[in-house]
Amino acid sequence: MAKAKSSYSCTACGASATKWAGQCADCGEWNTLIEIAVAATTPRGGRFAGYAGAAGASEVQLLREVSADDVSRTPTGISEFDRVLGGGLVPGSVVLIGGDPGIGKSTLLLQTLAELDKQFTTLYVSGEESPQQVSLRARRLKLPIENMRLLPETRVEGILATAVKERPQVVVIDSIQTIFTEQLQSAPGSVAQVRESAAQLVRFAKQSGACLFIVGHVTKEGQLAGPRVLEHMVDTVLYFEGDSGSRYRVVRAFKNRFGAVNELGVFAMTEQGLKEVSNPSAIFLSSHDEAVAGSAIMVTMEGSRPLLVEVQALVDESQLGNPRRVTVGLEQNRLAMLLAVLSRHGGVVTHDQDVFINAVGGVRLSETGADLAVLLAVLSSLRNRPLPGGLIVFGEVGLAGEIRPVPNGQERLREAAKHGFTRAIVPKANLGKRAVEGMAVVGVSRLSEALEQL
Repeated sequence: MAKAKSSYSCTACGASATKWAGQCADCGEWNTLIEIAVAATTPRGGRFAGYAGAAGASEVQLLREVSADDVSRTPTGISEFDRVLGGGLVPGSVVLIGGDPGIGKSTLLLQTLAELDKQFTTLYVSGEESPQQVSLRARRLKLPIENMRLLPETRVEGILATAVKERPQVVVIDSIQTIFTEQLQSAPGSVAQVRESAAQLVRFAKQSGACLFIVGHVTKEGQLAGPRVLEHMVDTVLYFEGDSGSRYRVVRAFKNRFGAVNELGVFAMTEQGLKEVSNPSAIFLSSHDEAVAGSAIMVTMEGSRPLLVEVQALVDESQLGNPRRVTVGLEQNRLAMLLAVLSRHGGVVTHDQDVFINAVGGVRLSETGADLAVLLAVLSSLRNRPLPGGLIVFGEVGLAGEIRPVPNGQERLREAAKHGFTRAIVPKANLGKRAVEGMAVVGVSRLSEALEQL
């Protein structure tokens, strides 16, 4: 077998070199040379000539002649997973799943394959665990494994050769950091190896029509390890989130070419694997025996799903010259801005107070609809007076003290009413034409009006 050729390219100026060096000879930058595979000429028909569309060159088409039919989707059998995927699997799609070690990525995909194996040909490629380890997990989860096929392989050429022979309809690669190609000499997990191996796997999925799941490691910062182009090559990027001390896991979509982004799937880790949480709003609400100060309930939108979240605030006299502003689940700079608005337009001064904000359940409140809930929770803690029972609030607060509307106001109110809330303070523009049954909704346009309602 002829030795695969590779070269090195500078990420700063794009210059090429035949061997690696610490400094680029053209631009003088250090540690910018990365290994790349030299494109080899392939015979007519390409590497996967057995699949339709692999042979020959593509032809130019008129966009008006291209059919705009909806893409068919196949449910995975796990409704929370289908929600994040946009309704199910699309033929030829590539899904990248990242998350911390031990959070449940392999468990979720093994359960998914067990459901899909009832109607499709599947293949689980294990590059990290031995066949015995995968078998032990499947038996511990009590999954049907009679027809499940397993391939312990890390060489991408061997994986593709087996896939071309077996023709699976769903393939799981666990994980991309352990896969390497013979075309490069660098170690598995390097930038060049991850990029080239993923490119070959994506090419196979597009030409064969197989659904491909790729497991990716994350760095200490929580980002997917490897080149950023990895996220651009795939169709869907999912992040597995959750605290190691909590039994709840959240799967969040950050990119989806076949569905909405920012969708959320909630699971609970049990002895039998991951179980779907049918009512996720309940896990984000604390159960207090009596009303407590510094707590406000708001409704946030995660994709198309409204979720009830409790926002807690603790305001205490500061012993420091520079009072602390600490947030968990909320942007810290936004808290500083909201406190300034509360001082200017609400007459409530907190410049000598430490302010701590927490979103219960580990939820991240990235939308501006949490502004009003944060301010009311801060005021409740500062005055040591609980908010009225059964109250729900949401709304964006502007720098001029105005309360701006948020999207999907009626859906938020209906979700709150379903959980027994009887009163709401919302932006005036979110007042719908129809009243929500069992709920008294008050619309406000200024922060001062919201404070008067309390």
